[in-house]
Amino acid sequence: MEREVREPKQERSIEKKNKILQAGYELFSNVGYYSTNTAQIAKRAGVSTGIVYGYFKDKRDILLDVLGIYVERAFSPVLKLIDSLKAPINYYVLAKDVLDNAIDIHRNNAKIHEALHSMSHTDTDVNARFIELEDSITLRISNKLAALGADAPNLTERVHFAMDIVQSFSHEWIFDNHPYIDYAAMRTIVENTLVALFI
Repeated sequence: MEREVREPKQERSIEKKNKILQAGYELFSNVGYYSTNTAQIAKRAGVSTGIVYGYFKDKRDILLDVLGIYVERAFSPVLKLIDSLKAPINYYVLAKDVLDNAIDIHRNNAKIHEALHSMSHTDTDVNARFIELEDSITLRISNKLAALGADAPNLTERVHFAMDIVQSFSHEWIFDNHPYIDYAAMRTIVENTLVALFI
């Protein structure tokens, strides 16, 4: 028989659930999803394992909520930047600002980013959430640029490709550290490539 999972309504219950999620976030970040169990999450949250199971079916259920928190923390700065754009668009400034934000996102969320992205290859729900996020951001940016007068053909495709470039470069900058790469020079190339996509 499947356990009934309750949605907290009282402030104390909401606080407990949030502590469990924060504990899961920290443990998944620091030791990884597969090396974490619900007992460890409960201990870090300061609650019993039974309370954890009162709010979540299992560890994977916690992971999916943690993914939502990560997405909100990681991508809200970029979306705020895009939402604040005004015409005429200065693509040179925009390219620099987007790269700054993307690098900060990867730096500040490096451990959880790696943990979640590694799972996207094996967990269909995690992968679906990342695809949904990618779709949402692509369309939001495309619509905003179009509303501000961007007239490059195939704008959505250009935005999607630009996002791939930004993501790839951010990974290089934060995680890869190839000794033969001049990352400052690469960044200039990336900025110029992004600008060339839209002007």
